[in-house]
Amino acid sequence: MRADGPIVAARETPRREAPALASAERSSEPVAQATEPRDKAPGALGRIGIPLILLTLSVVTTTANGARFMQNFLDGMPPVVRDSDLWPWPWLIAHPEAWVLGLAFSGAMLGILLIHEYGHYFACKAHGIRASLPWVLPAPTLSGTMGAVIRIRSRMPSRNAVMDVGIYGPLAGYVASALAVAVGFVLSYHAPANPAHAIVRFGGEPLTIRILHHLLLQWDPTIPSFSNIAPHPVLVAGWIGLFITSLNLIPGGQFDGGHVLYAISPRMNRWATKALPLMLFVAGMVFWVGWMLWGAFMLIPAMRHPEIRNPQPLSRGRVVLGVVGLGVFLLTFTPWPFDHGSLMEVLLHVDPLAGLTQ
Repeated sequence: MRADGPIVAARETPRREAPALASAERSSEPVAQATEPRDKAPGALGRIGIPLILLTLSVVTTTANGARFMQNFLDGMPPVVRDSDLWPWPWLIAHPEAWVLGLAFSGAMLGILLIHEYGHYFACKAHGIRASLPWVLPAPTLSGTMGAVIRIRSRMPSRNAVMDVGIYGPLAGYVASALAVAVGFVLSYHAPANPAHAIVRFGGEPLTIRILHHLLLQWDPTIPSFSNIAPHPVLVAGWIGLFITSLNLIPGGQFDGGHVLYAISPRMNRWATKALPLMLFVAGMVFWVGWMLWGAFMLIPAMRHPEIRNPQPLSRGRVVLGVVGLGVFLLTFTPWPFDHGSLMEVLLHVDPLAGLTQ
């Protein structure tokens, strides 16, 4: 199974690129002396051309996957019931008129990613930090993309700037994802009595989905629960967006959550960065094997948060933002995002969550 959350917004330092993944994250910039040379400004191709080309390719890949999801939805099936649903190109070549079916998923998915990245981008602009436009990375994943990245080309001037750049992306992406989930619930319908077997099954429901479903029931009591729903592709995009948000808010290293934690306490960030790989490896054995990939990325030296030498303390308002970020993490996180995906189950055929995920 594939999940895309992992790559949502990696940034680079001027000296070294942070790893990107369906799954790696943004890197923050060490504050340097004012006399330190700056990167040469990119030309028009690097500034506008490459982001536009990548976005165009991502529109194609996300629309392709979305068309397959929508066709399955119209046929009363789960989003992914066969391997070919994750590689829909032969089907689309045979049925070119089906491309239009993927626009709803593509628009929702790319909208969430771009809104997330522009949250970072405008935070950079507010602090005078040079940053690229978002690069949306096409890939053969569940969503048709490995996420989006921006490149930061100058130094973080203060812990306040680290907080703002780290938090505003997930906050913006969270709002967009929650909106997609709400719209997707309204567009979905009850799953058939005997649905086709899905090869990719969503696992635990984040609190946001439970809360939104409860609120929507006050408006329309017939809206099915997430565990008993034939999900519209917009709901799938919203779920992926929430998953991406939680991944970005992992509180360590140079993830968005790591930036937030560093802004609050550099020492806490260092300790969390050391402890998280082990925690993620254990989570991979018990809940979802993908956590191990994130734990491995945490071990890469480039993921260590660079020092911010400005002694200015974090403002009270930014402390409140940090608490809000923790709240968003709790609202979006689930330890088992996909059913039957733990290492114990894959290798030993033992489900450590038997009875909990039913």
